[in-house]
Amino acid sequence: MEIKIMKEGRKLKSIDPMNAVSAYIMPTRSGASNFFADSIDIEITENYIHEKRQQGLKGLGMMHIVLAAYVRAISQYPSVNRFIRGQKVYARNSIDMCLTIKKQLKLHAPETVIKIPATPTDTLEQVYKNTVSLIEENKREDTENGMDSVAKFLSFVPGVFLKFAVWILKVLDYFGLIPKSLVKVSPFHGSMFLTNMGSLGINAIYHHLYNFGNLPLFCSIGKKRNDYKVNPDGTVKKMRLMDLTVVCDERICDGHYYACAFKAWKKYIENPYLLDEPPEKVQIDI
Repeated sequence: MEIKIMKEGRKLKSIDPMNAVSAYIMPTRSGASNFFADSIDIEITENYIHEKRQQGLKGLGMMHIVLAAYVRAISQYPSVNRFIRGQKVYARNSIDMCLTIKKQLKLHAPETVIKIPATPTDTLEQVYKNTVSLIEENKREDTENGMDSVAKFLSFVPGVFLKFAVWILKVLDYFGLIPKSLVKVSPFHGSMFLTNMGSLGINAIYHHLYNFGNLPLFCSIGKKRNDYKVNPDGTVKKMRLMDLTVVCDERICDGHYYACAFKAWKKYIENPYLLDEPPEKVQIDI
């Protein structure tokens, strides 16, 4: 049987020298993590969600908005979709967003991870439909996706051999030799990982990055809340907010670029009407 190696990206050779050496100075993702938090004004977003649900997008929520807004931000700022492999910087060839779901909203219900593929030209409706389809498919009790099968198999391997097997996987990953079939289902490989803590009724958390794989960004969204703002004329305005936290790999691009990308991401979340049509132009990484 032929084992296909996944070409996840292309190595960048024209990057800034500081970016080129930073992966050697900070060899692990956990040691190169930056933490970011912001509050999102969701007044327009909630109105948008209400409108779209009436138009047939059943169950549309903040999670779908955040995912679609991230895809659009990548279309304009593709460098945030880079990754580190073998201490080199790569431009990713695809957009893959990871999401953990529970089969049922019960304390001891099993959970699984899905990977949502997207393209830079996707609209919010396309991201929504892809996400809903994958969630419905993987929530069925009789469904076992690729990651579930791999995890189940590894759980039967004795500890000492499992440790060796994981070491082998890390070596293969360092050189980009992980088989395509594993990369396709791995929650450790992708553009970003989203955890929706708001669906559990709690605030956003800071989730660590994984040293295995190549995920450069972990995002958490919290429960919606009310706040109050004093206007210049002395009047008080009630605001609807949602907190968002990000842990990101600082080695893939500089702080100014990250800031521009995060501002765009926030803009699209706060005004999802901008996501109804494909972007006028898609930017290509260097």
